[in-house]
Amino acid sequence: MTTQHRHPAGPATADATEPVYRLEKMTQDDVPNVGRVERRCFPNPWPASAYRRELHHPAQNYYVVLHALATRMTAAHGTEIVELLDGENERPRTRALPRRSLLPIGLGRRQESSAVTPASLIGFAGMWMAFDEAHITTIGVDPRHRGDGLGELLLLALVDEARLRGANWLTLEVRVSNVAAQTLYRKYGFTVHGARKRYYSDNNEDALIMWSRALSDAMFRADIELHRDALERRLGARLEPSDLSPFRGSQNRSGVSFALSETKG
Repeated sequence: MTTQHRHPAGPATADATEPVYRLEKMTQDDVPNVGRVERRCFPNPWPASAYRRELHHPAQNYYVVLHALATRMTAAHGTEIVELLDGENERPRTRALPRRSLLPIGLGRRQESSAVTPASLIGFAGMWMAFDEAHITTIGVDPRHRGDGLGELLLLALVDEARLRGANWLTLEVRVSNVAAQTLYRKYGFTVHGARKRYYSDNNEDALIMWSRALSDAMFRADIELHRDALERRLGARLEPSDLSPFRGSQNRSGVSFALSETKG
């Protein structure tokens, strides 16, 4: 991949490299790369046929993918170099954009979309819908991209979609040894409500059953907004605007977020 160099102040330099992310609905074309990433994440990945079957029933299922590309600013010749991760091997390819495209980087990519190499798929998430429950089936981020809040980004996207579809609760199973995932779920108000013995076939490990608080709960909604604001400050400028973005600043899902004003009175 690329190396990130963060500079607390001043304009971007020739060494500054930052990933840019894109959230999209999973398609059949994504399935091979989802499988590739899932094998890096989990010891017992789903077969491709399972994802293909799920994608045939979008009313009952919801699956998203996260892509990454990287941008590097350079003062040489008044251009911006955009590094696009090239699929399976994640080899960067570069192209130069004219200076006028430096402000709306995303717009520049869209205007030249026919010439852009597809970005690398680095994460995925999904859930099932059943009556008034949303069951989170999977959240995975390539190990090389962990630690940047991307798992939280995917979880927040699922929370928003669950609310859009009228769910009252979210539930999931998680390995008893997966402390990092449990920490994220607890942060978002999930609590343990039981266990499934020997749930995971690869090592017979138990699973914890976790449930969120009710999506209609005022305190839960307020907590979600605090987490959303914090994550947007961390990632917002690096997430391409789309109708799946959970950030209000993108002006895409602003009507989906749990507005704090709704919790008053």
